[in-house]
Amino acid sequence: MTDIAFFLAATFAAGLVMSLVRLPALLGFLAAGFLLNGLGVEELPYLDFVAELGVALLLFGIGLKLDVRSLLAREVWITTGGHLALSVAVGTGFLWVLGLLGFPLLQGLDVRTLAMVAFALAFSSTVFVIKVLEEQSELQSFYGRVAIAILVMQDLAAVIFMTVVGGELPSPWAILLAVGLAPLGWVARRLWDHVPHGDMQALFGLAMALGPGYAAFEAVGLKGDLGALMMGMILAGDKAATQLSHHLFLLKDLLLVGFFISIGFGGRVEGAAVSVGLVLLLLLPVQVLTYIWLLDSHKLRRRTSVKAGLVLGNYSEFGLIVVSVAVTQGLLDEIWLVVMSVSVASSFVVASVVNTYSDQLLGLARRIMPMHPPTDVHPHEKPISFGNARAVVMGMGRIGRSAYTELAATYGLDVLGVENLPSRVQELTEAGLSIVEADAADGDFWSRLESTRQVEIVVLAMPFHGASRLALAELSKIGYTGVVAAVAQYDDDAAEYHELGADVVVHLYEGAGASIAEQAAEALADRS
Repeated sequence: MTDIAFFLAATFAAGLVMSLVRLPALLGFLAAGFLLNGLGVEELPYLDFVAELGVALLLFGIGLKLDVRSLLAREVWITTGGHLALSVAVGTGFLWVLGLLGFPLLQGLDVRTLAMVAFALAFSSTVFVIKVLEEQSELQSFYGRVAIAILVMQDLAAVIFMTVVGGELPSPWAILLAVGLAPLGWVARRLWDHVPHGDMQALFGLAMALGPGYAAFEAVGLKGDLGALMMGMILAGDKAATQLSHHLFLLKDLLLVGFFISIGFGGRVEGAAVSVGLVLLLLLPVQVLTYIWLLDSHKLRRRTSVKAGLVLGNYSEFGLIVVSVAVTQGLLDEIWLVVMSVSVASSFVVASVVNTYSDQLLGLARRIMPMHPPTDVHPHEKPISFGNARAVVMGMGRIGRSAYTELAATYGLDVLGVENLPSRVQELTEAGLSIVEADAADGDFWSRLESTRQVEIVVLAMPFHGASRLALAELSKIGYTGVVAAVAQYDDDAAEYHELGADVVVHLYEGAGASIAEQAAEALADRS
């Protein structure tokens, strides 16, 4: 218990320091791991287990929100394949030049070995990217969804590589597992309908992620993380998927702290490994620019291409796994695990700082990159018209839908809903509501608007504080003079909304209280 207390104290202190200087706390967790390792503190025996559990829950949560169709989009699979190929080619050449210059560990390595290291460096970190998107409230933005889809495709490529290089084919039972996933999903959904809310929902999620997900895939020779992701994808689209994701959110975040600490315990840090690991960071700008170029070639807007490229500009925990497999097969020396640990951790530090200033970098990119004509852009990024709508509701969850219904039915206004989840857009459209698929938290959303002059009321019913704050700032920029109403969960959020110009701010629970009181009074009147 003393060891656990010491680890927690060191991790909390490091995370707090980073938070105080306005950097992501995960940088503190990374620093704590390297510091504890450098001081000779022994790694907790179950730290790797905690880390694996956190990553499994992270991928399960991603699966719950993932639209499988997004993986088939040309901008996803072409970008993934093109980026891997270009990264391996450029990385191999770069490492070869470093070897000629006499860098330690790189001299005398053949092209095949250099290509393997370059391949390990070609992946972006799923864990890091999701954390950054969550902190910026852009997990459901279009560029966020594109980045996540690319990460999933990369993870699949890594699994194939490990299967081939490891020399162990999956068990024949893997075919039966693949065939049985669909009926298993059907049974799981039927069972889910009868699971009580609260703790039982969280336990159900854990059981699905770690049972038929992680454990079943491991048993047939496949990566358990992939199983957790697949199980989430099977359950995605269910009405309770978002609620389940929220139930697991805090647990997943706590367990992922173990993942970031464990990177620092990748091996004994030595001078040569540190120098090579840091020099490999010079490939990061190439990685970012390659992503941006490939995405821009698919007619995506500059914000989507640049923001996705920046958030993907890091090295991955899968790179560590790829190197580990290579070391096990005798293709690389064990010191390369330390090199990759240094590179991955350092890339997180660089990428965290870079993404803190992503809006400023986007502004620079907009001055350099030509703008695609409005008639020649990706279908998801065409100009948006509010038509004749006099009221617009941004965020069509339960609160947004209630606001839409009230404004349309009670006050007779022409209402338009703005929603970024394709499945919800389809559901609401089929129900007869007027919906446009867009992301109000996306800065380019506002530049795509054709006109807002006829809109008299804007309701901000988005689930994340950061998204509503951005929307208020953008409404102010375009000179909107109508009424703006926002939903707040906390007092400090409400105060900030008022400062940003919101005319009406309703606390989430106050609004629920007023609604239940009104309906109770109406029910009493009906009895009279």
